[in-house]
Amino acid sequence: MISGDTILFALMFVTCVNWARYLTALRTLIYIMREAHPLLYQQVDGGGFFTTHGNMTKQVRLFSYIKSKEYHHHHDTMFITKCSRVRELFILSVSLLGVTLLAAFIV
Repeated sequence: MISGDTILFALMFVTCVNWARYLTALRTLIYIMREAHPLLYQQVDGGGFFTTHGNMTKQVRLFSYIKSKEYHHHHDTMFITKCSRVRELFILSVSLLGVTLLAAFIV
């Protein structure tokens, strides 16, 4: 029988890997955004997005842009694909984090 600690460790490992995938996809999106959508790049503070002095309200702007699927009206298919990927990975990562926290309190 598999112990609860093993299941919890596996869940934490999978969650960490998916968060790393999400952050990598987000960095790639911001890099592509510089050429594909320069106005949005400036609005979300693309150069300072991952810095400690990044503006949180500008980061929330990117979150709301992706959440409301405004990228569907863009002309660049690579940009649309990256936005969809970031959205899917964010949903997956948050769901896994919730399941991992629930499992940690149950076990």
